[in-house]
Amino acid sequence: MEPVRRVLVVEDEPALADLARMYLERDGFVVDLARDVATAEAVAARTPPHVVLLDIGLPGGRDGVDLCRAMRARGDWTPVILVTARDDEVDRVIGLELGADDYVTKPYSPRELVARVKAVLRRSAGGPAHRQSPDEPPLQVGRVRLDLGRRLVWVDEKPVELTTTEFDLLAHLMRRPGRVFPRGELLSQVWDYPSDDATRTVDVHVAQVRAKLGDASPIRTVRGVGYAADDRGRTA
Repeated sequence: MEPVRRVLVVEDEPALADLARMYLERDGFVVDLARDVATAEAVAARTPPHVVLLDIGLPGGRDGVDLCRAMRARGDWTPVILVTARDDEVDRVIGLELGADDYVTKPYSPRELVARVKAVLRRSAGGPAHRQSPDEPPLQVGRVRLDLGRRLVWVDEKPVELTTTEFDLLAHLMRRPGRVFPRGELLSQVWDYPSDDATRTVDVHVAQVRAKLGDASPIRTVRGVGYAADDRGRTA
C-alpha cells in the first residue's frame, strides 16, 4: 500500500484551487485547501503536508512570502512550490532566498503542476538521482566542501545553509569538477524535469547558490552551454 502523500494548496482563487485539487487527487494525492496564511498554518498544524503549493498573492495582510519565511524561521523545511501570477524575477529570487524549492507562473498547466509536485517530493525523499551513500567521501572544490552523507556545506570552515534543491544542484556539479553540464541536462538530472523545459529554474537556483557561497562559489558559467564547478569559479 502506497503511503499517503498530502499536499496543502494555499490559493485564494476558488477556481484555481479546485482545478489543482482535482488533478492532484486524480494522481492519488490527498489535498487540503487554504485561502489565506492563517488558515494554512492551522491546517498544517493539524495535518502536516508533504509539500505546499503556495500562491504569493494572498488576502488577509500576510502573503505567501510571509508564510514561507515563517516556515523556514521555525525550522520547517517542508518542500514549498511558489505560485505567482507575475513572471517577475524579483518574486522568484525573494522566494528562493527564503528557502522555496521551486516556482511556477500562472497561468500554468495542471499536469505540469502535478509533475512539479512529484519531482519535489522525489528530491526531498532522496530519489535515485539524489541519494548519497553515507560512506561517500566529502567533495571539495576550491574553498567549498560538501559532506554528502550528512548534507552539509562549508566555505572554508564556516557552515552554509542550502535548501534541498540548492544542495543537490551544487553536489551534482561538484561530483564531476570541470565537466560542463547543459541546462537541459541539469533540469533532467537534478529536478527530474523534461530537458526541454523552457523555465529559468536552473539559472535562478545557480544565482541563489552563488549568493550564499559568495566569492568562494566554484560554479562557472559557460556561455551558451551551461554550468561547471571548478576552482576558476564564476565567469558570468
